[in-house]
Amino acid sequence: MKIKVIIVFLFVVSKISAQEADTLKFRSLENLKLNMKVDSLLPRIDIDSRNQFRALPYDERTNTYSSKFNEEYLFNMNLKGRKRKNNIFNAPYSKFIIPATLITYGVASQFDKSDDYEIHDEVTKSGIGAWTIDDYSQFAPAVAVYGLDLMGIKAKHNFRDRTIVMATSHIIMGGIVQTMKSSINVVRPDGSNYKSFPSGHTATAFVGAHILFKEYKDTSPWIGVAGYAIATGTGLLRVTNKKHWLSDVSAGAGIGILSAELGYLLLPVIHKAFGIGERSKSSSLVIAPTIGLNNYGLGMAYTF
Repeated sequence: MKIKVIIVFLFVVSKISAQEADTLKFRSLENLKLNMKVDSLLPRIDIDSRNQFRALPYDERTNTYSSKFNEEYLFNMNLKGRKRKNNIFNAPYSKFIIPATLITYGVASQFDKSDDYEIHDEVTKSGIGAWTIDDYSQFAPAVAVYGLDLMGIKAKHNFRDRTIVMATSHIIMGGIVQTMKSSINVVRPDGSNYKSFPSGHTATAFVGAHILFKEYKDTSPWIGVAGYAIATGTGLLRVTNKKHWLSDVSAGAGIGILSAELGYLLLPVIHKAFGIGERSKSSSLVIAPTIGLNNYGLGMAYTF
């Protein structure tokens, strides 16, 4: 049973990237013309106002495209694309399905803690020692959100907007976690206190991981996968360190993802409330030495 629970937990989290994958959409463009010439074998491609591709053969002798239309190169393609059928995975609320599932499992487990107790017993029997790396790994995904951009891997939003989303998400997450810890009063596996549910470390890790995924998914989905792996590892360490039950970790992961989604939803609201206008998505860091007669130093300017 314990293995099934852990596998289900990891599987659900890993499906986030599949759920969030964007669908390619084509938009009809009037009077668009594309000229393609990779080598002499490729014709010129024209797209007329009827969204019709017309290929004109290339004449090597005159080094020009033939003005005569050749029927054998004609083919049609509808640029509008087919409209996706609405289903549970592409509906507007689909982004909340996974966090809702994780939170629901965590809450439901408070009424039947057999899985929590079984996993705790196995951890105790295994003799796994305590690792304190989870105190630091919880912040790794959030640090990567900024670190990758500084390394030249461009994020979806500029520094200002990322910071707004990050701060908003953590405020929401912290409020939810602390309210639930104070009101539900679940004892920790090690008996140290009654603030076990939900896991704050896991929630913090998944806030950063989900923002990391959303900022860099267009560059590579594997960046997000790495973030989720670190966040999941942080949650599992909380279990092996006997600081949390599995249900605490599950709820914490759901709260973290939910908080990040709410942070993005509130971004335009915050822009409007504080009169923040649209700016360039790019940012730059300039570092320059300063040298005087009796002193020297380093100056830094970050534009966002």
